[in-house]
Amino acid sequence: QVQLVESGGGLVQAGGSLRLSCAASTSIFAINNMDWYRQVPGKQRELVARIFKGGSTRYADSVKGRFTISRDNAKNTVYLQMNSLKPEDTAVYYCKADLIVTQYWGQGTQVTVSS
Repeated sequence: QVQLVESGGGLVQAGGSLRLSCAASTSIFAINNMDWYRQVPGKQRELVARIFKGGSTRYADSVKGRFTISRDNAKNTVYLQMNSLKPEDTAVYYCKADLIVTQYWGQGTQVTVSS
C-alpha cells in the first residue's frame, strides 16, 4: 500500500504561482511513474503531468511551459510547480502513483484561480 497526501493548494489570482506537494508513505524510487491529474465537476479526470523513475517528464499541452513536475526521492515527494496560472486551471488536483499492476491516489487538493 502507498498512501499519498497532497498539499499546497489554495486560492490565487490569475498570473500567480502555486507549488503542490505529494508526500508518499513509502519510497518512490522504484515507482514506475508519478502523476498529477486534475478534475473539475462534471468532467473526467485529466492527466496534467507525469514523471518517470528515470526522470523524464510528460505534460498536457494546456500546461506546457507553465507547469513543472519534479521528484525528490530522498523525501518521497513529488512536486508540481504551477506558474502563470489561469482561471481554467481551477480544479481539484490529485497525485497518483503508478506501480503498473496497481495505482494509488491521493485525496486531492483544491486549486482555485481567480480572474
